[in-house]
Amino acid sequence: MRKISRFISRFKTYKLIGFALVTLWLKTVLVSFIGFNLRIESFLDLLLIIFNPLGSLMLLIGFSFYFSKKIKPAVVVLVMGIATGLLYGDLLYFRFYSDFVTVPILFQFKNVGGIGPSTFELMSPWDLLLIVDFLLVGWLLKRKWTATSSIKVSRRWKLSYIGLSLVLLLVTVGLGLVKSPYLFAESYDREQMVKSVGPYNYHLFDIGVESTVPFTKMLASKSDTKASIKYTQSKKHNNSDLFGVADGKNVVLISMESTQNFVINQKVGGEEITPFLNSLIKDSFYFNQIYDQTAQGKTSDSEFMIDTGLYPLASGSAFVRKPDNHYKSMPNILKKKEDYYAAVFHGNARTFWNREIMYESLGYDRYFSKGDFNVTEENSVNYGLKDIPFFEQSISYLEKLPQPFYTRFITLTNHFPFLLEEEDKLIPEASTKEDVVNRYVTTVRYEDEAIKSLFDRLKKNGMYENTIFVLYGDHYGISEKYENGVFELLGQEDTPVNHVKLQQVPLIIHVPGEDGKTIKTIGGEIDIRPTILHLLGINTKGNLSFGHNLFTRKEDHPVIFRDGDFVTEKYVFKDNVCYDKSSEASTSESLCEPFKETVRKELGMSDDIIYGDLLRFLD
Repeated sequence: MRKISRFISRFKTYKLIGFALVTLWLKTVLVSFIGFNLRIESFLDLLLIIFNPLGSLMLLIGFSFYFSKKIKPAVVVLVMGIATGLLYGDLLYFRFYSDFVTVPILFQFKNVGGIGPSTFELMSPWDLLLIVDFLLVGWLLKRKWTATSSIKVSRRWKLSYIGLSLVLLLVTVGLGLVKSPYLFAESYDREQMVKSVGPYNYHLFDIGVESTVPFTKMLASKSDTKASIKYTQSKKHNNSDLFGVADGKNVVLISMESTQNFVINQKVGGEEITPFLNSLIKDSFYFNQIYDQTAQGKTSDSEFMIDTGLYPLASGSAFVRKPDNHYKSMPNILKKKEDYYAAVFHGNARTFWNREIMYESLGYDRYFSKGDFNVTEENSVNYGLKDIPFFEQSISYLEKLPQPFYTRFITLTNHFPFLLEEEDKLIPEASTKEDVVNRYVTTVRYEDEAIKSLFDRLKKNGMYENTIFVLYGDHYGISEKYENGVFELLGQEDTPVNHVKLQQVPLIIHVPGEDGKTIKTIGGEIDIRPTILHLLGINTKGNLSFGHNLFTRKEDHPVIFRDGDFVTEKYVFKDNVCYDKSSEASTSESLCEPFKETVRKELGMSDDIIYGDLLRFLD
């Protein structure tokens, strides 16, 4: 105790270091509780969040004197800047994506919006409090509050400082492992990582993991594919009486940007938000319990799951990180079946999310992008060409494609922050307390009208009858930050179970001539691929995939999210808490435990396939 007392007494001498440590620590704890809204499920959670930043912050600040005999104020200020920058970057990212920044996402910055309207929408005047300590440090240094240039740092004190920092760090990690034994095996659960080891240690771990990724492919071998093949082929592949009803037909997929299922059959001011989709589902297979399973790649992740049957990467996007891999993709499967022609239509730049390269790897024959359309200031908004002119201009290209074709239309207008000119608003804004939600209603309504125009044109040119249409919401549009507005609109309470239900996206499969039916089977976007193949009459057993045909999907298989959460018929597992879906109350974790092993297995196998490029061994 006397040694610790002497260390603390000596520490008071180094006022600048003490000030930097205390202010950074307080900022981190406050942002963790208020900004990240980390859930406290036990007293250990509380202790971890309060104390986990200390060890790493002490080590970082120590760089101001590790390699010199005196404290360097400039290095202290630099460390404060780096730590604050990391914290604020995580905060902005978390406000929309409910996630934390990773190394790969830094190299995809332009794909998540860069600096623009979306970013400014997420900022708050309260954010200025994060730089108050910088102003204070500048003022104190100017007043020569701390004479660091005259204070020598002894070798003994350095060793004591490093020792205490490492002890705090190791204790933090140890307590994190006590709370979550699979902490590092389930590192895709970034919220749990940040809660357990702190944001700075999480980023350090993330850097370490990413540095090993290049070696995964180098060390992979053919034998590594056996477990994945055995597991995916062990699933039963039962056929329904709908097997082959769309055999040989064209396939049109419509990726509905940021469209969540709550808008279906929902009204605002007495007017339907999606009048066309509401009418379409009466003559379609409408799956009303399909969940968004995307991660940091968002729209590109939804494309990836549908085309490959694999889960998205936990960090970054496979489109950007693994475009040169071998994939058993939908275009390739359909080409072997009936020589389908594959094309994508998108009103944005060819290079956005690295699509130009990735589409070639997936076997697409043609990619119609911004350069193929007449894009002007008048017919574009936010991220690109408005949906109505997008479909209008796409028709002439679609009519010239060889048939049968497999095509995807990627809409853009319904994108955060949901901007639209007055003349394009076909429904009044909602009147909730969240402006983002109010505007969202108008852009969804516009998207709905655009899809109607596409169907009308295909009916006129005679292509409608020979085409199967797959319309799906690519990912959520309203992030957790703005969900109170949705709950207000729907008259629901803000509960963990209701939050998970909001992650449902519409899936509508329209086969002209087939009777409509609402199907309540739970599923995810990864299940869309085997469902399409089933309707086309293509056996999925030999096509390595983690998806399930939604017409025969087993009820006891969980819908798996990329962060390790999952949903079953009876339970919701979110933020490491098991909830009963019917009562919405937390229940014994043992009831969710049998599904957790399935989650770890499937996410791990999918990652192994992607990082190791294991499908190259099947060619």
